[in-house]
Amino acid sequence: MRIGVPKEQKAQEYRVGLTPSAVRQLTEQGHQVVVEEGAGQGSGYLDDEYRQAGASLLSGAEEVYAQAALIVKVKEPQPGEIDLLRAGQRLFCYLHLAPDIALCDDLLASGVTAIAYETITDDAGRLPLLKPMSEIAGRLSVQAGAHCLETAQGGRGVLLGAVAGLPPAKVLVLGGGVVGSQAIDVALGMGATVAVVEKQRQRRDQLAAHYNSAHLAVLAELDCQAVLPNVDMVVGAALVPGARAPQLLKRSHLPLLNAGAVLVDVAVDQGGCFESSRPTSHQQPTFIDQGIVHYCVANIPSAVSRTASLALSQATLPYVQRIASSDLPSIAATPGIRDGINIAGGAVYCPAVAEAQQRPLADLASLTA
Repeated sequence: MRIGVPKEQKAQEYRVGLTPSAVRQLTEQGHQVVVEEGAGQGSGYLDDEYRQAGASLLSGAEEVYAQAALIVKVKEPQPGEIDLLRAGQRLFCYLHLAPDIALCDDLLASGVTAIAYETITDDAGRLPLLKPMSEIAGRLSVQAGAHCLETAQGGRGVLLGAVAGLPPAKVLVLGGGVVGSQAIDVALGMGATVAVVEKQRQRRDQLAAHYNSAHLAVLAELDCQAVLPNVDMVVGAALVPGARAPQLLKRSHLPLLNAGAVLVDVAVDQGGCFESSRPTSHQQPTFIDQGIVHYCVANIPSAVSRTASLALSQATLPYVQRIASSDLPSIAATPGIRDGINIAGGAVYCPAVAEAQQRPLADLASLTA
C-alpha cells in the first residue's frame, strides 16, 4: 500500500506521523511511503533521512493526499486538508471527534475511513496509542502550570516546592489515570503537596499504595467548597475513552479559587474538564477568566516534539503495518484495532462519538459482511 505522511497543519504542531526509522521498516516490508517535504523538520528529522529510509519526498500536501491510500499523521485534519480526503481512503491519526461536530460532518461527507489512535484498545482494554502522549502531557502539565504560577504570567507568584520554611504549593489532580499519575509524579517531585480525585476504588487503592506518601491525598469525590480555596493549581486529567471529557469544574466554581490560581486542562481536545476552558496554542497558551489563569493547549506533547514523535511512531507502527496490509473487513474483525474505526463510508462506528453527537451508530459487523 502507498502510505502518505503530510506535514502537520495545526498551529504549533511540530510532531510528525512517522519517523524515518518507521518509514524504513515499512518500505522494507514492500510498502511505498510518500512524505511531504519538511514534514519532520519540527521534530528534527531531515528530508534526506526520509529519502535514505526509502521514502519519496513530495512538494505539497495535495500530492501526498492524492497519491496515498493511507494517510498517517498526528492531529485531526485541518480545514485545508478536509477537501483533500477522498472516498475509500484511510486516515489514521488522533481525531477526538466527540466534541467536534463540524469535523465529524466533514469526514462523513468525504467517505474516508477514519481510524482514531485514541480509541484503539489492547487485550486489557487499555488505550495503547493514547498512553505515550498522555504520559508526556501529564508530565508537561505540571511543568507548564508551575510556569503559569509565576507572577509575570498572571499567576499567584507561588513556587511549587517548600523553601525557607514556607509550606509548599498545593496541586489538585482530577483523574488518576495515565495523565493524572504522571502529573502526580512531577508535582510531588517538585515538592508540592497533591490531592487526586479518582472515582474508581481500585485505582484509588493502587495510587495510595504506589506513592505511600504523606504529601498525597487520594479522594473519591471533589468537595469544591472545601478543596478549591486551598489549591494553587488544578490539573484536569479525566478521560472517558472516545467521548467528551466530563466537565468537573463549572464557571460558578472559579470564584472559590484564589486569584492567580492555575487551571491546566489536558483534556481540552476532548471538550475540556473545565466549563471555562477553550483551546489555546503553544504561541498563546493561556488566558485569564475571573482572575484564574487557564492553560488549555490542545497539543501539549508537541512542546517536546522529538520525544513525542519517537514515542508515538513507535506505538503506532504495528497498527500502521496492519492497516496497510489488510482489507477493511479484516480490520473490522480484528479485536482492538476495530475499536479505532470511528467513521467509514459515511457512517459512525464509534459508540462514544455517536452518543456524544446523537448520531446513528452503525454496526461494525456490516463492514465484515
